[in-house]
Amino acid sequence: MKEIAISEFKAKCLSLLEQVQKTKKPILVTRFGKPIAEVIPASPKAGPGDWIGSMKGTFEILGDIVSPADDEQDWEVLRD
Repeated sequence: MKEIAISEFKAKCLSLLEQVQKTKKPILVTRFGKPIAEVIPASPKAGPGDWIGSMKGTFEILGDIVSPADDEQDWEVLRD
């Protein structure tokens, strides 16, 4: 990992951020030789449609999921 002094980071901040974005390699920012921050590439942003199907294969449907859970004779709304 590349190390850079905080004073140099301050002077070259924008170009260093672009470098991290392009190379996907982090930079360690130091102050008096001690690490104070890590600049890492951003995670890929999920698009608006990426959630559809994201749970595929993680669960199993057991039984009938269409019929009511209780017997229709037990429903108060159907009684006179």
